[in-house]
Amino acid sequence: MKTAATYDSEAGTFTIEKDKWRGTFSIADLPKWLHFYRQQQERYPAHAHSYGSDVEALEGLAVILACGQ
Repeated sequence: MKTAATYDSEAGTFTIEKDKWRGTFSIADLPKWLHFYRQQQERYPAHAHSYGSDVEALEGLAVILACGQ
């Protein structure tokens, strides 16, 4: 399953969407969520691949934000 991460600059939030799950969080929490998904890969190596698209989507969003959109 592919994960999508989108940014709402007006609301100051980002949304993670994967399959039927969706969560919206403050953009200030982006590093925390990225850390969480990386930790999940380390904690559960047999399932690390299932967190790969989450990490990839959040890293991509972080790069976009760092470049000033």
